Parts: sequence; C-alpha cells; structure tokens
Amino acid sequence: MSSLLEQLIEAFRVLPGVGQKTAQRMAYHVLEREREGGKRLSEALATAIERIGHCVRCRDFSETEVCVTCASAARDAFQLCAVESPADRLAIEQATGYRGLYFILQGRLSPLDGIGPRELGLDQLSMRLAEGEVQELIIATNPTVEGEATAHYLAQLARQHGVRPSRLAHGVPLGGELEYVDRGTLSHAFGSRSEMP
Repeated sequence: MSSLLEQLIEAFRVLPGVGQKTAQRMAYHVLEREREGGKRLSEALATAIERIGHCVRCRDFSETEVCVTCASAARDAFQLCAVESPADRLAIEQATGYRGLYFILQGRLSPLDGIGPRELGLDQLSMRLAEGEVQELIIATNPTVEGEATAHYLAQLARQHGVRPSRLAHGVPLGGELEYVDRGTLSHAFGSRSEMP
C-alpha cells in the first residue's frame, strides 16, 4: 500500500508531459505552500469531471446538451470546421474571424493506436453533412501523417454528401525566412503555391 504522498505524486503524473520529478515538485509545492489552492483545484476538478460532457452536435466540451457555439443563431451554419481537439477550436476562435460551426474529432485516424472512423465520430459527422445545411467542410487537422490521412478521409466524406471540402493552408510562417524553414514545409508550400491577387 503506497503512502498518501506517493498517491498524490502518482495522481499528478496523469497530466501530459509530467514525469516523476515534475509530479514530485507539484505535490511538494501544494503541500508546502498551496494547501488552499490545492483544495480549490481538487474541488474544481471533481466538479468539472462530474458536470462537463460533450455537445451532441459538435462533440466539444459542454456543460449542456448543446454547447453555446452550436446553439448560437449568429453562427454561419453553412460552414463547418473539423478540428482534432477542443484546443484547436479555441485557437481558431481566438486567432480568426471565423463565424461558422465546428466538429471536434477528439483525435485523428491512427489504426496502429486503434483509432478509426467510429472513435472520431465520423458516423455522426456523416449524418450532419447529410442534413444538407452544410455547404463547406473546412478541414483543420494538423499537418502530421495521421492528420493528413484524416484530412483525406474527411474530404472524401464531404464529397459523398455534395459538400465542398477545403483545407487550411500550410507553408512558410509569417515573418519566417526560407533558409530556416524545414524541407518538408518548404516543399509543401512550394507545391501548393497560389496566384497573387
């Protein structure tokens, strides 16, 4: 039977990127300097785990059956942006003026990890596209091997329903210098160049 301190350290290790040493530092910090903060953290965590679920329309985190974004009449229902995670949705919301709706995949296709179309809710996405309201599916998966495979699958799914698929542009970062851009990014950017207006 492990001690309470060992259990606390092990509990912190559930967080991404937190190894044994970091978990130990966190546990010691909470016990030495932040006991009140630790209580607030544990209460907020327990409440969030109990009350936050997934929106039935977009699969984003939500305290209600339909999230605020999906319930908003101010959003453009003709555009649907497919992203891998709620963090990706938030990044798009904060960085762009996008006013359409979202579909959160909660991952990407990865057969080696046992993640297929069913795990990503693609049957649900297919039904949503079949409703006929969505005219454009904006595919915003990450430019990884799995992200690209997922993007191709989503594009095929969109075409099956008569929906125009589009993909986020990839390439040279704003303010970047060509000599410092990696070969894969530069090759992709060069191959998908577009005419200047």
